[in-house]
Amino acid sequence: MELKFKAQIMDTASVERTLVRISHQIIEKNKGVDGLCLIGIKTRGIPLARRIAANIRGIEGVDVPVGELDITLYRDDLTAVADAPVISHTSIPFSVAEKTVVLVDDVIFTCRTARAALDAVMSMGRPARVQLFCLIDRGHAELPIKADFIGKNIPTALSEIVSVRLEETDGETNVSIWEKNNTI
Repeated sequence: MELKFKAQIMDTASVERTLVRISHQIIEKNKGVDGLCLIGIKTRGIPLARRIAANIRGIEGVDVPVGELDITLYRDDLTAVADAPVISHTSIPFSVAEKTVVLVDDVIFTCRTARAALDAVMSMGRPARVQLFCLIDRGHAELPIKADFIGKNIPTALSEIVSVRLEETDGETNVSIWEKNNTI
């Protein structure tokens, strides 16, 4: 399968502006940062969570805890992914009990990753509330899950791929759309 570039929808500056806006929205919705923690969903949710935490530190002068979540074992398609799935690591060095947990992901598509992340967080304790941030909501939800904070809504065709690239993981920051080219 080949991919054909369609459009760049966010550059470095627009991603940064979006994360600053979302950081303010998280603070406002939660009336501050007391009891707040961020959990980035592997892979690109982790640096996004760190960037939001840095923004919150700049706005509120408070360090909110950031955790890293690998949802592999909570996927509902685990056997379809691989016979021996590669398990990365989850690092949540704080209790989620009675906290406001903001799950952070790059793209929300079918909502199955968000469901798996909810299962994983609930297995660690009982948060006061769980909220969801995604940089891009591309539509096509298969489950009744909706992000609380959305960087950008981008309606897409099923034949399209939304590519989020971040400096920390990819050496550059941008968001683009690619078309699957299924010609043989």
